[in-house]
Amino acid sequence: MLRGMRRHSPALPIACVALFVALGGSVLAATKIDGHSIRARSLPGNRLVPGSLPGNRLRVGAIPADRLAPGSITGAQVDATTLGEVPSAVHAESATAAREAATALRAASAADAEHVNGYSAGCGPGTRAFAGGCWQLQHSLDPLEAPAAAAACAAQGGELPEALALAAFSHEPGVALAIGDEWTGEIAVASGPGLYSVATVSPSAVVSFALSTMTRNFRCVIPLVS
Repeated sequence: MLRGMRRHSPALPIACVALFVALGGSVLAATKIDGHSIRARSLPGNRLVPGSLPGNRLRVGAIPADRLAPGSITGAQVDATTLGEVPSAVHAESATAAREAATALRAASAADAEHVNGYSAGCGPGTRAFAGGCWQLQHSLDPLEAPAAAAACAAQGGELPEALALAAFSHEPGVALAIGDEWTGEIAVASGPGLYSVATVSPSAVVSFALSTMTRNFRCVIPLVS
């Protein structure tokens, strides 16, 4: 009867035992090993599969800034509301406000000259910006003939005003034309060589005419850029 039984090789039982141990070990590992079974710092970072540990599983402050690779965090990943004001930005805002204030102060004062291509731009003391020029607020102390008055204004870099412009300027606050009319730069009537009439303006803004050889007070208009 023993002769009829097939004799098995000793390797078969050994293989069966090895298979059982292997299967049993995998099941044991799957059921017994979890996150609580791993000791702190027993698993180095280079043994983790990339992306296997989500960010919400990290404790706040667990990764110091000096452990982050340069460029690993971009602006799109930073919540801007968590950032305070940069110190230099505070100074920049103060500097901008100071420049704007200084500009406003300069613009408010016509006597504070600026420069345009190397030329002064603005009205000096004793003048007021009006009709594109700087008008003298006070008329001349001494009356002169019309040609002499024109020459006096030219010496100051200006000229006699036009008649209608002088009439309009007479209505400006604090402006009073000379009694007896003021010269303008407009020739009204020429009656011969060296004989002509020049338009004048009265304190009540009435335009009249007077011979150029007569004497009148005057005021000059200086260009804004000189």
